[in-house]
Amino acid sequence: MSGIRRSLRTILCAVCSLVVVSGCANKVTGTYSDHADGAGPTVIGSDSSTESRVVAALYGELLTAAGEEVKTAPTGYRSPADTVQAVLGGRIDLTPAYESTMLRALPGGQVVPGDMSATLSMALPPGVVALPPAAAQRGVVLAVTRATARRHEPSIADLGETDRHLTLGGPASGDPDAPTTAALKKAYGVALARAGTSGTADVLVLRSTDPAITRNGLVVLTDPQVVIPPEHVFPLISSPAVDATGRAALARVNTLLTTEQLAGLTSSVKAGRTPAMAARDWLRSKGLLR
Repeated sequence: MSGIRRSLRTILCAVCSLVVVSGCANKVTGTYSDHADGAGPTVIGSDSSTESRVVAALYGELLTAAGEEVKTAPTGYRSPADTVQAVLGGRIDLTPAYESTMLRALPGGQVVPGDMSATLSMALPPGVVALPPAAAQRGVVLAVTRATARRHEPSIADLGETDRHLTLGGPASGDPDAPTTAALKKAYGVALARAGTSGTADVLVLRSTDPAITRNGLVVLTDPQVVIPPEHVFPLISSPAVDATGRAALARVNTLLTTEQLAGLTSSVKAGRTPAMAARDWLRSKGLLR
């Protein structure tokens, strides 16, 4: 309990700091006050990843169809943390954000055990809102071949039932959310060794949208102990910039945009389609756009 209290105090300190920053940004840029009276288009920004660009395009299409005036930020941001800071600073009004990544971008940001939506609400300053997330995640996953996955719905815990000495590695091993062998041992009693190279790993650490999962027929392991932090995608907005009509439009994508659907959209863009084209066709296929 003392650890949770310390985390809560850290979050509250961060909130106080961000309120001050938010107030200063309001005075300097005027972005929030411009939108308070409905003036100007909603400016959507994204980071450089394909996932962010295509989700931003989904948001733009939905808002436009709802009668909102939309403008895309002229340049992409380097990382999700940069887009979070851009919303906080009033430089953009809307961006795709990811739960744990966003919290790390905040001063003293911590993931408090329990309700993630409540954590986000506590961490954000007035005037910035985290809308409900989609089912889709862009986070880290552990995946194995079908031969290694002996169960129909395999869990990380099942790795401890094999008599093989399994190794852990993969393209996303260096990600901040990638689980360590020690964390997996503590949560599941699974003893894994670090692979020498990604190509020799038995248990792969991948991004959930990595096309290798589908291409190679890999099986993603469930994580009932939540060793890997959640990274559902959600709209982070400047509250005055997106009214109730706009928020309802954005919410329409939540149940339909799964991790598999996001991976498909990402692959489509990487194959040569523009994010706008991929987003428009997907929304039409789901009956969300005419």
